[in-house]
Amino acid sequence: MLRWLPRPLKGALSLVLYTVNTLFWFIPLLLVAVLKLLPVKQWQAWMSYLADAIAVAWISFNNLTTHIFTSIKWHIEGLEKLSRKDWYLIIANHQSWADILILQNIFNRKIPFIKFFLKKELLYVPFMGICWWALDFPFMKRYSKNFLLKNPHLQGKDIETTRKACEKFRFKPVSVMNFVEGTRLTQQKHDKQQSPFQYLLKPKAGGTAFVLGAMGEQLHKLLDVTIHYPDGIPSFWDYISGKVRAITVNINVLPISKELIGDYNDLVYRERFQQWLNQLWIEKDQHLARLQSNGK
Repeated sequence: MLRWLPRPLKGALSLVLYTVNTLFWFIPLLLVAVLKLLPVKQWQAWMSYLADAIAVAWISFNNLTTHIFTSIKWHIEGLEKLSRKDWYLIIANHQSWADILILQNIFNRKIPFIKFFLKKELLYVPFMGICWWALDFPFMKRYSKNFLLKNPHLQGKDIETTRKACEKFRFKPVSVMNFVEGTRLTQQKHDKQQSPFQYLLKPKAGGTAFVLGAMGEQLHKLLDVTIHYPDGIPSFWDYISGKVRAITVNINVLPISKELIGDYNDLVYRERFQQWLNQLWIEKDQHLARLQSNGK
């Protein structure tokens, strides 16, 4: 392909193709979003599948751009256990903006199109809000602790509202993504947190527990994803310009047991869930340490 080009030129051409590809597919997606406003359930279901197909095509062309301009050696474990007809919650460590492109790359056409939980207020962002709605991104309603103290009758109402918004996923397979650390890993953030992990930030249990509380009965499996960059954490530019030589991704498929689903306001459940997530993060940190020592 064009991997022999100078790195700055590869990066510039990749960025142009990513941008053109995004604008090209944004137009039909926006049209589908408008058509989906027709309040007929069966029609809206058809439009939802069409919107997902558009998103998959967008990712496929992005992946083609990556293939043309980069020569990444991929080491991936766990893809063979996955299906586009199943329901997944995905959690992963977060180190770079490239993480999202990598997850879209490896999971495209392997599982349902990946969606992110968004704050309900984002529904009103011009153009993008209606596109996220057309793609069935789940919008969540969250109340602050101070608000709940003043309005105790609304305790648990946020979960109930979000759960109703996710009813459509009972019949339509979905993959929901959550970066548990809440932000990208940097040394400065690691030091500020005084993180007990060598290669990770502290996991934030609240967001994951909220997703499970709202969608636990619809989600069948949890994909615990570990992303490792043998040559160091790359920037987005490093990734699209061909500087990244190797990427290792491990996918651990776990069941979503009833013990993982509960009300995060319940202290007993909260402590149990935090212990479970911390143990998962201890194992992930150990796995990253082994990969680093092996140079993989």
